[in-house]
Amino acid sequence: MANPHILIIEDDSRLARMVAEYLGQSGFQVSHADEGGRGLTALRDLLPDLVILDLMLPDMDGLEVCRRIRALPGDAARVPLLMLTAKGDPMDRIIGLEMGADDYLPKPFEPRELLARIRAVLRRKSEPRSDGAEPRQPTLQFGSLEIDRDARNVTVGGQACDLTSYQFDLLLAMAERAGRVLTRDQIMEAVRGRELEAFDRSIDVHVGRIRNAIEVDSKNPKRILTVRGVGYVFAKQQD
Repeated sequence: MANPHILIIEDDSRLARMVAEYLGQSGFQVSHADEGGRGLTALRDLLPDLVILDLMLPDMDGLEVCRRIRALPGDAARVPLLMLTAKGDPMDRIIGLEMGADDYLPKPFEPRELLARIRAVLRRKSEPRSDGAEPRQPTLQFGSLEIDRDARNVTVGGQACDLTSYQFDLLLAMAERAGRVLTRDQIMEAVRGRELEAFDRSIDVHVGRIRNAIEVDSKNPKRILTVRGVGYVFAKQQD
């Protein structure tokens, strides 16, 4: 991906300028919005490759901005989100992930870690995965569930499922290994973000969101099954 475009939604102008300069030196195009409302407008107008979103904004909560982004039509809703916040409580991280964030980085942070996380999210979005997986086909079909690799769309019975970029990658990684029991570590390795993900239980949060999108009854899942004490298995035979 040549010169990816990053949108920073952050009211701290000094921090935003520092991040923009650092990312610019690393080959990124960078735009900045200092409020949630302006950020939403910029997202619709620019359709960036990734959004860096602060949790604390002057006009609206960052989680509300995240919710509104995920409710947008078309490609805008699937733009990867990396959430920045001064809050370090794990519950804030869980809420952010449940709202649709792809990754989470608490302040203060090392610019190099931010850059590494951005590259990991963009890599997950763009690269096919074949290591240990079934031969690559444009579309995977499991009963009424269809996963289109190229369009990065998921449908059940012809109805589109609402998944973030990271959740799509997790679902695809499990579907490519249908019938195999996978640990959380193996799932994270499959999406090539293991070395950057310090919060293993985030996988459970994302799997819960995926189940809400693809299962008839998310409390009694038939597609993604929990193997207690181990991890998950994506069912080969599905309705």
